[in-house]
Amino acid sequence: MPAYSSRHETIRVIIDMPPHTQYPKRPVQAGIRVNFPFDPSEDPGMSDHAKPSDVTREQAEAAVRTLLRWAGDDPAREGLLDTPKRVVKAYSDWFSGYDSDPAEFLLRTFEEVAGYDQMVVLRDIQFESHCEHHLAPIIGRAHVGYMPTNRVVGISKLARVVDGFARRLQVQEKLTAQIAQCIQETLQPAGVAVVIDASHQCMTTRGVHKRGVSMVTSQMLGSFRHDARTRTEFLQFIGIQGGHR
Repeated sequence: MPAYSSRHETIRVIIDMPPHTQYPKRPVQAGIRVNFPFDPSEDPGMSDHAKPSDVTREQAEAAVRTLLRWAGDDPAREGLLDTPKRVVKAYSDWFSGYDSDPAEFLLRTFEEVAGYDQMVVLRDIQFESHCEHHLAPIIGRAHVGYMPTNRVVGISKLARVVDGFARRLQVQEKLTAQIAQCIQETLQPAGVAVVIDASHQCMTTRGVHKRGVSMVTSQMLGSFRHDARTRTEFLQFIGIQGGHR
């Protein structure tokens, strides 16, 4: 159930979906509403061709020039001559997640862990994403934990999974669920926990103009969902106790 804290100006949203719900591995195109349980056949974003091959770089740059004119400026003036090229290059970086399958980062695992079967937590994974509604930046941190069974993965790969999904057009709730489900499906651990704390520029630089506000989402699967002690230990590790930091 959502909870709000005026003291910390934090909006907390808990994603509470059935533990076996299947989530899209690729983002849904803007304007498409996803209903849960999710049916991959209904998701255009599941296509192997994430970037339409019929859109050329020249066409993308022309679209930027159109936006510059619509904004009221002259794309032919000196300061804006190279802006379309810069924007298209920036998009290639910001949305590079469409070129990767985050699950592939988790394929190499290690079994020589002397029987270690306790929690593995990677905290404060900084990321940048973009809101699929306004193309505004989402800046935040992700905390990822899992309970290994007989294998572990290199910790940098967890950060790569976060970036793989973050570098796409996103909403934070979907981003949280995608990261958790990807780790669960690929590693098959006893449980997965993901908490994301992020600031949305679509809220701070437009609309209600509320700065200093962050949004917190969480997804708990397996033992993290069913065992309150495991969930509490994870929240203590990432610095959240009793719903506060």
